Amino acid sequence: MARIVFMGTPEFAVPSLKALIAHHQVVGVVTQPDRPAGRGGELRPPPIKELAQAHSIPCVQPVKLREVKDWLRAQEADLFVVAAFGQILPQSVLDMPRHGCLNVHGSLLPRWRGAAPIHAAIRAGDAETGITIMLMDAGLDTGPMLTQASTPIKPDDTSASLHDRMAELGANLLIQTIPPYLNGQITPQPQDDALATYAPQLSKEEGRIDWSLPAVQIERTIRAFDPWPGTFTHWDGKLLKVHRARLRAGQQPAGSVALIDGALCVGTGDGLLELVELQLEGRKRVTADDFLRGHPQIVGAQLGG
Repeated sequence: MARIVFMGTPEFAVPSLKALIAHHQVVGVVTQPDRPAGRGGELRPPPIKELAQAHSIPCVQPVKLREVKDWLRAQEADLFVVAAFGQILPQSVLDMPRHGCLNVHGSLLPRWRGAAPIHAAIRAGDAETGITIMLMDAGLDTGPMLTQASTPIKPDDTSASLHDRMAELGANLLIQTIPPYLNGQITPQPQDDALATYAPQLSKEEGRIDWSLPAVQIERTIRAFDPWPGTFTHWDGKLLKVHRARLRAGQQPAGSVALIDGALCVGTGDGLLELVELQLEGRKRVTADDFLRGHPQIVGAQLGG
């Protein structure tokens, strides 16, 4: 069994750490500091910290990795394994383990390097995505690739559903990759930088719906941004979140609301978008039918702003 230090933070990393615990010797875990969460703002530990503590694995939470360099070196690890950690590893850390640092990345590299590859793949309308196990270097997801596994993007996939599927896919691929890699049976393959695309960190403001865009693009964004950062528009001076929508044939002015065959539809730059689940500022998330019963005046309104 390999001696491994694991670096990860959110739920995406949990299946990978569970798999490593079952198959290798995880000698330490590095994760992000506890963060305020919920309305009360109470500090909440990352999922990876909770898992490490449940298995009595030493866990550190540095603001910067340089704070724990001596601790990392003392673990005498064969490998560092990284999955959605949230910090850049400096070269001095990359050089520590005997066999380097492996990263469980949520895309088929070199497509969608960066922080939000799952969102980017759905938003772009990609037919498939997947996991790449790569040997890390000092660049942003630029290191040579060891293995890949793909999964189709379903027409109704959201970032939430695809995230869960890919987290399990990543864990399985990681466990399949480590033994042949350590035995020298895998030759790292360089990425083709000419094919690289980037998926930077998202902001809440990117969830603002531009009704002049084609309906297909808006619908993909709604699925890509579920559950975070979410998509929204404005109606009657209030924030209106759009949680689910579907494409409809037809055309009407961008942002205008109409009732078509009993469905609440909005015009876009190309095609109609049927609103399926909505949430008005300060209210609960409801179906379009329930929303209409409470707010019939939305029919004929103009969304946006």
